Amino acid sequence: MESIPNEDKKTALEHVHLPRISIKFCTQCRWMLRAAYFAQELLSTFSTDLGEVALVPMTGGVFTVTIWHGTASDDGQITTRESILWDRKRDGGFPEVKALKSLVRNVIAPERDLGHTDRALKAQQSGQKEKIREEESKDAKACEDCQ
Repeated sequence: MESIPNEDKKTALEHVHLPRISIKFCTQCRWMLRAAYFAQELLSTFSTDLGEVALVPMTGGVFTVTIWHGTASDDGQITTRESILWDRKRDGGFPEVKALKSLVRNVIAPERDLGHTDRALKAQQSGQKEKIREEESKDAKACEDCQ
């Protein structure tokens, strides 16, 4: 494989707008519409707060959402960080749109309120906590019965 000269790398990086989100999707699995839908939702919600959203066709069952964003160090230097927000294989399936928006928001604007999306996530999380408490109490009762 041919390496890219440093001058070309520098030029390529100058044309990247941060924060940049890439959505890699499997064309064999026909996930392009799903990827395009997520891109549309992110662009609708974050508008010009995003530098760009890219759809990256792949094969092999891939569905990964990655964000590149700039972080400032103590000496004032800005470095680019890459974070995988969602990986279908790692996270088990596809994200809900509200969860993906929350993940993006947490990186680019943690103080931003997502309105109904935040309220829906909080309700969902409190419901999950209640289920966990119920399961734990069932386990505790089972242990008491066994003794």
